[in-house]
Amino acid sequence: MAKADLSEDYQNSAFIPGGETYPDRWSEAAFDFRQVENAIGRARLNQSYGPHERHVLDLFLPAGRAAGLIVYVHGGYWMEGDKTYWSHFADGATKSGWAVAIPSYRLAPEARIAQITQDTAAAIMHAATLVAGPIRLVGHSAGGHLVARMNCSDVALSPEILARIDRLVPISPLADLRPLMQTDMNNVLSLDAREAILESPALAKDCRGIDTRIWVGANERPVFLDQARWLQAAWDGSRLSVAEGCHHFDIIDLLHGPDGAILNSLLE
Repeated sequence: MAKADLSEDYQNSAFIPGGETYPDRWSEAAFDFRQVENAIGRARLNQSYGPHERHVLDLFLPAGRAAGLIVYVHGGYWMEGDKTYWSHFADGATKSGWAVAIPSYRLAPEARIAQITQDTAAAIMHAATLVAGPIRLVGHSAGGHLVARMNCSDVALSPEILARIDRLVPISPLADLRPLMQTDMNNVLSLDAREAILESPALAKDCRGIDTRIWVGANERPVFLDQARWLQAAWDGSRLSVAEGCHHFDIIDLLHGPDGAILNSLLE
């Protein structure tokens, strides 16, 4: 019997009114934010963290001494996007006194998901050299997967950096990658059973126990609610919050402050 095709289950834009307009809106708001922050000297753009052209990050600084570092890892199913779409989501955190790093990373099919996980770790370790203090990681969708992977002991992070990472906030994360093998995305991702298991945070055999606060929108596709619940169930002590009225795209608006619920969860 043939396996079910789960492609539609993992589609987002088609099930969100005006979903196709979000990337342009994000890009425009991010550009405006970068222009202003760069003009006033609070942006450090295109910092290299590795040899590939996509191994770059943008760093946004608060007005005074930074309380610590937040690293925001973007989504796009490991196939789309870069740091330039998300700059404005640093606004709430920088106004609250934190520095924010937003990296790009290699994309599939050029890189496998395991390599993208390595890129994320490298970006975090480089960003940590630029800002002192505690480190908190937040990521959306595939980015939620990538920050959750940092809690898995098979991911190489130096002891000094690990000692500073005290919170993870995966937003609408992909926690078990095995269902993605039954989607048309796998024509690009090329996941096999071994990599799907090894790269699934919800299946991790050994976790570091970093404080984890998971968020998902109440109006998301059912599989994203499932994915968030699987991660919470797999990790003792993790917390799950379901944001009423939010879908897969507008949930990240809760990173805007000072009343953004996810921002508060990240910083409190």
